[in-house]
Amino acid sequence: MEGIALTRSLRRVLTFAIGSLTVMAAGPVFTAVQAGASNGPGDQGNIGALAGINHLVVIYDENHSFDNLYGSFPGANGISRASDTSTTQVTLSGTPYATLPQADPHVPATLPNLPFDITKYVPADQKTIDLVHKFYQEQVQIDGGNMDKFVAVSDAKGLSVGYYPTAGLPVAAEAANYVLADNFFHAAFGGSFLNHQWLVCACTPVYANAVSDGSSKNYHTILGANGLPIKAGQLTTKATGDYAVNTIFPAQSPTIAGAKQLPLLTNNNIGDELSHAKVSWAWYSGGWNNAVAGTPDPLFQFHHQPFNYYANYVPKTDGRTHLKDETDFIAAAHNGTLPAVSFVKPLGPDNEHPGYTNLLRGEQHLIDLINDVRNGPNWKDTAIVITYDEHGGFWDHVAPPTDSQHSDIWGPGSRVPTIVISPLAKRHFVDHTLYDTTSILATIERRWDLVPLGSRDANANDLRRAFTLGAGSA
Repeated sequence: MEGIALTRSLRRVLTFAIGSLTVMAAGPVFTAVQAGASNGPGDQGNIGALAGINHLVVIYDENHSFDNLYGSFPGANGISRASDTSTTQVTLSGTPYATLPQADPHVPATLPNLPFDITKYVPADQKTIDLVHKFYQEQVQIDGGNMDKFVAVSDAKGLSVGYYPTAGLPVAAEAANYVLADNFFHAAFGGSFLNHQWLVCACTPVYANAVSDGSSKNYHTILGANGLPIKAGQLTTKATGDYAVNTIFPAQSPTIAGAKQLPLLTNNNIGDELSHAKVSWAWYSGGWNNAVAGTPDPLFQFHHQPFNYYANYVPKTDGRTHLKDETDFIAAAHNGTLPAVSFVKPLGPDNEHPGYTNLLRGEQHLIDLINDVRNGPNWKDTAIVITYDEHGGFWDHVAPPTDSQHSDIWGPGSRVPTIVISPLAKRHFVDHTLYDTTSILATIERRWDLVPLGSRDANANDLRRAFTLGAGSA
């Protein structure tokens, strides 16, 4: 085992020695990788509790912060532990609001400047309005860790500090029975497009040959003195580079014709790594077959399909065979033919996204997917990880980490709920370990001996602490 661990370690060091040269040429964007990062901080190459997992299912839901859904979960770091600084929302100039301004017509503008129960005004089986959740906006909302400018920045105003009573969530019973992680952050500031990319590549995509001439083809953002965009774009500021951070669509079908599109990407991703290692995997998306056939559901989200942005997954390639419909996942779960790694992306009506669907429909869909796996032949060695792509513009009271090992200029953003369900998991356990979205990549990489994709997943804690043979929470 010692020789194997050394080999893994050397592979990773060599990979990042080469990768760091590329990064240095582009500018100081990514944090440095610590030499010797192998199969996880402190574990010296031993995959421990991950060894029993032969099927990992990652269900990627939409747009809720931890406090928004699990802020009243017993034993978790919830709203009751929030500081006065984070619960008192202030204007951009720093003045506390007397009452919460509101944009949703169902919510009165006379509420105190405190987190409030959304269901008193909009039941969980009804839709609220959407909330802004973009790259630069979230950074201003976080306000250097004060977590006090969510209302000031949000187009939904006071709704951003609303929450749902945890006891009313169907999935909360699963979290109580298994593992809830209460220190899990979404990998990158902002919205769904960027965080889906971080789930598969631990990176921010580069827009090749981006225009910066001031014309309508210039997609760079221009910031004002307060850090908010005065010209909103799909890319970072030109001074930062040509990085795609806000919603932009794939350059290949299925996509939106005439929309702003990202040139095909060629950087490495987790699908490439799994395929190279001959580890079975698939990305299962609700509504995929109809979208490919040219008849997409009105709520099919093209920017939620991260592998469709890559040249290795164009139609009629081997890579394309890994992109499947959610119905294929359900069939595989029933038949006992789940691949080693399954990513599951529910269709819009089932993904909990504010604005175009309601919370309880998505919760019930999660329960259905859990039961599809739990009642299937693969259950005994399967782990289900349910998480959310990003905070959706909702407030959370815990400041994201800023140390060089677990952060960079891209994030992480706010906390999101993450639940681990498995016969191999600990029971009735709240895991306080520091995680972010790249912890899912780290789990895959260490379980199946893959080279990390970047510095964040190389340094991230994997999810072994959630399992019965894992060390206690940090």
